[in-house]
Amino acid sequence: MNIRKAAEADIDAVTEIYDHIHDEEESCSIGWQRGAYPVRATAETAVSLGELFVLESDGTVYAAGRINREQVPVYAEVPWAHDAAPEQVLVLHTLVVDPAAAGHGYGTQFVRFYEQYAREHGCPELRIDTNAKNANARRLYAYLGYREAGIAPCTFNGIAGVALVCLEKWLGSKP
Repeated sequence: MNIRKAAEADIDAVTEIYDHIHDEEESCSIGWQRGAYPVRATAETAVSLGELFVLESDGTVYAAGRINREQVPVYAEVPWAHDAAPEQVLVLHTLVVDPAAAGHGYGTQFVRFYEQYAREHGCPELRIDTNAKNANARRLYAYLGYREAGIAPCTFNGIAGVALVCLEKWLGSKP
């Protein structure tokens, strides 16, 4: 298993994961919409900015996520436990695991990578968001020690009526 920065050659594989998730969405809602988010352009933009990472094993991409310091505007409404400066905050966006590979721990491995990446880049405050409908993601993040800081109603990535669950984890020393 290897997690690395994605390249343009990975965009098809990541887009395929998005499609698999949209297929699953038809039977188990997580709050994403085919054609709205995530789409191929989501991966293309993240690759072009050097922010997309993929988890692969034996040449197959099973998971992907975008890591950067971009906090979406609705984050300003959330009562975060740590008033960290923007340069101390690292955000994980659009974490996806191919539903066909569920149960192999790829989501956990990716989040652990994100945490190590944050340490290496001097970011003690980690933030993630997910749709309130995404029970599996909320369970995973709670298991990994993330605290739900708040739920903000918004239009998110073109999807109206989203209840955005904002989570955080502090990696810094105790005050």
